[in-house]
Amino acid sequence: MKKLKKLMIFLTVFSMSIMSTACGERDTEKKKDYTELQKAISENAKKSELLTGELENKKIKWLSSWDINTGNNDGKSTPAFLVAFQERYGGEIEWYQCTHEERYEQLAKSINGDEGIDFFYAGDSDAFPKGAVRSMFIPADDYINFTSPLWDGVRELNDTFLWNGRHYIISTRIAGDNCGVIYNRKTVREAGLSDPAELYADGKWNWDTFEEMLKKFTDTENQRYGIDGWWFEFGLIATTGIAPVSMENGKLVSNISGPAMERVQNRIYRLYQNDYIAIGSEAYGWNTKPANIGEGKTLFYPCGLYQFYKSPTEWKRIFGEEAFFVPMPKDPESTEYYVPVGMEAYAFVKGGHNPEGVGKFLECKRFIMNDTETLAIADRQMKEDYGWTDEMFSMKESMQELAEKNTVIDISRGVSEDCGELLDNSLRLTARGTPWSETYDSINAVVERYIEEVNKNAGTE
Repeated sequence: MKKLKKLMIFLTVFSMSIMSTACGERDTEKKKDYTELQKAISENAKKSELLTGELENKKIKWLSSWDINTGNNDGKSTPAFLVAFQERYGGEIEWYQCTHEERYEQLAKSINGDEGIDFFYAGDSDAFPKGAVRSMFIPADDYINFTSPLWDGVRELNDTFLWNGRHYIISTRIAGDNCGVIYNRKTVREAGLSDPAELYADGKWNWDTFEEMLKKFTDTENQRYGIDGWWFEFGLIATTGIAPVSMENGKLVSNISGPAMERVQNRIYRLYQNDYIAIGSEAYGWNTKPANIGEGKTLFYPCGLYQFYKSPTEWKRIFGEEAFFVPMPKDPESTEYYVPVGMEAYAFVKGGHNPEGVGKFLECKRFIMNDTETLAIADRQMKEDYGWTDEMFSMKESMQELAEKNTVIDISRGVSEDCGELLDNSLRLTARGTPWSETYDSINAVVERYIEEVNKNAGTE
């Protein structure tokens, strides 16, 4: 018996040693692979005719709640854009940390204290025109040549953010991953429902099929919930193709009085009446429960795909082994398929010490999107870091194509803090049981006043 125990212990230790050695070899191989990929990015950046000039001041200062040096993810490879900036220009980004909630307050303090913060993230849809009106940002036109081929594909979008004829927001990428519908295929299959990905492929994924699935699945008394998450209201609003606030001829315009807003708000109210909205209900509470997707308790979790921009172990732990996603369902009355569109965007900060460096950094961002070989490397890095399947990547690309084809950006939160907060709260009220007519009557005149006040600054230097 003792000999048998010793043999079992020996075999266990031996097998663990083999596994450890194998894992070490895989890690070494992966590290070598990343090194080769980054070397290729470096060579591409150095030889490209799209990136020109040199930088005397190599350091740029970044104020944010997240470190841009890691690409805002917990992947293991250095982001391709950062490799290009480092290798082509010797660039360095110094991170000044703040909380997300206090970032504008900290930005104002940094400007007044002459800290030399150079750039700021403007992709949260609350920076424009607020940052220009409040003189927190400066125009980028002296540092970026928007006629360069680098800006093909986003030039028209950037021209959307003109204030007094100048570019105050610089978008480097249109984003189709702003909000999709996360679900678990096992849950869908066991409930006898059609897979949303198949409905999407067949051109049948719309508000009606979305609601029909909720109808068949939801049974709150037996812990079968419909919709969770804080993004679905604005996600559905975006599918109408009409933003609550937009820019027209250099001025802000409110669109909340239109028929599209009434139609989508009435649909959201119907989802509430039928008990399909879990978040905020008495049975569910006010905390999101994304793990319910993995446990088969909740059907849909509309959210940004950033939920999958982490290690596969992490996102599978939350959403399950068969987690997947599709675009928000199409508005059945729209001739085009609109999805929630985000953007990767930045702003030059007033009083920055190195705007030239920011300009070169943003050109590196665009270089990654324009150089076919480098983009392929960046895509490969992403798939390997996050453990995505080809099908997941293909769906993300399909969402990206929809966003680029029909680009509508909501800037309601960028009008002013008061206007943004009012609309953010009010446009969700139908999901809490308030008819749209009541909400509209109470906010329309107020929103118009907010917009009128900001528009007074348009056309003046």
